[in-house]
Amino acid sequence: MKILLTFPGQGPQVPGMLHDLPDTDDARDLLSRATAVLAEPVLQLDSPAALRSTRAVQLCLFIAGVAYARQVLHTGIGVDFTSGLSIGAFAAAVSAGALSYEDGLRLVALRGELMEQAYPRGYGLSAIAGLTQSQIERIIAQVHSADLPVYLANLNADDQFVIAGSEAAMSRACELARGQGASRTRRLAVSVPSHCELLNEPAHKLANAMAGAVLQRPGIAYLSGSTGRVLWQPERIAEDLALNMARPVHWLDAMVSAYQRDVRLAIEMPPGAVLTGLTKRVMEQGEALALSQNPLSLIKTLAGRLTGR
Repeated sequence: MKILLTFPGQGPQVPGMLHDLPDTDDARDLLSRATAVLAEPVLQLDSPAALRSTRAVQLCLFIAGVAYARQVLHTGIGVDFTSGLSIGAFAAAVSAGALSYEDGLRLVALRGELMEQAYPRGYGLSAIAGLTQSQIERIIAQVHSADLPVYLANLNADDQFVIAGSEAAMSRACELARGQGASRTRRLAVSVPSHCELLNEPAHKLANAMAGAVLQRPGIAYLSGSTGRVLWQPERIAEDLALNMARPVHWLDAMVSAYQRDVRLAIEMPPGAVLTGLTKRVMEQGEALALSQNPLSLIKTLAGRLTGR
């Protein structure tokens, strides 16, 4: 039986999240290195005002993801796969050993800046639950136009999707979705239209910057949240990281792929818990747990019981 670490995308960020990292030498070292690389006091990134910035949110999630993953790994839990949704992919790549922490910091900071500059206002993401993919696609086809751009961005489960686009287009699409029986529609705490062609230009700028980073074959399997495929080649991981902001998220496919590869324990890094619920729907056997909701000692005991390690 295998173990997977999952890393959330934007949405679960909370003020003070970097101040609440584990009180360990390793976490303090990561914060110190982040301050040096970014040339700014990193502990100011998690204030309520700072978290209105896409760049700050993404850096906080990245740093937290790496810190908590290291805490898990240092307990002796044998991790076989890492996978991240959107910005979570960068923490997954660092935790797998494919990308250095310092390069990750530089790339995540640039990623956030590029996304903010592309769409500083009037765009974002909305979640729709309770409809099928074909229903969502028909609604998008009905609403989408040059003036009202809207796209299918995340395929999280059979009946849970995220759309990206302008505020007006998303509002109209959600209205139609509710009229067709959607159980819930919700504007997400994301201020850019991620995972659609609206971000093609900033994605390719990030790909150019990725050429300056050094990637290597990971020691832990890197499972792409965009494609659902396990990637080992450094150049393919680099492409996946750079372009994922403009590609739809296929989280359901990724979790099906993990389950088919004998994953029976998925551990979501704080501050997220949403991925855990989505993963539970796929894992007919085994467990999916959020570290933010369960003590690490319990997770370690469960990991030993499931894997016999």
